[in-house]
Amino acid sequence: MSLVERHHAPLLRIARMYVPSREIAEDVVQETWLAVLNGIGRFEGRSSLKTWIYSILINIAKTRGQRERRSIPFSSAAAVEPGEPAVDPDRFLASTGGWAPGPTPWKTPEESLLSGETRDLILKTIEQLPAAQKEVITLRDLEGWTAPEVCNALELSETNQRVLLHRARSKVRAALEQYLGAMEQTV
Repeated sequence: MSLVERHHAPLLRIARMYVPSREIAEDVVQETWLAVLNGIGRFEGRSSLKTWIYSILINIAKTRGQRERRSIPFSSAAAVEPGEPAVDPDRFLASTGGWAPGPTPWKTPEESLLSGETRDLILKTIEQLPAAQKEVITLRDLEGWTAPEVCNALELSETNQRVLLHRARSKVRAALEQYLGAMEQTV
């Protein structure tokens, strides 16, 4: 079995921890293999080849993930319907309009994922969503389907699919924020 065949799937799984889609994770893995090919002459053997490859992947994935989080697709700007804000207005200070409670440090992705609690919470939250939201987020975020594939399979318009996905992600994000202590509970 070749090096690429042996490590492709695990590299892809790790890349998915840092980037928002499978397509981007595939790009990260390809960039990793190119970096390995270009840098193999500089490999000094201070770590195993596997460790060296994975460290290259993680650096590329973190950089790409940060870049992807900074850019918001234009189509998502229309995903919020009037009367339903994307972020709870109580999270802002009335006097300045700035964020009320600042985010608290979360565990690293590795710590959270290793514990398994975060994944369980996400899956439990998804199970409690309305059926249409549950279907869309499962197909898009858990199964990695593209938007057109979901629209075709569920016979949804592109706009409806985006709205359902946005609402589902917002509910999952709120559950994560509450669980991870990023937001103080207001009673």
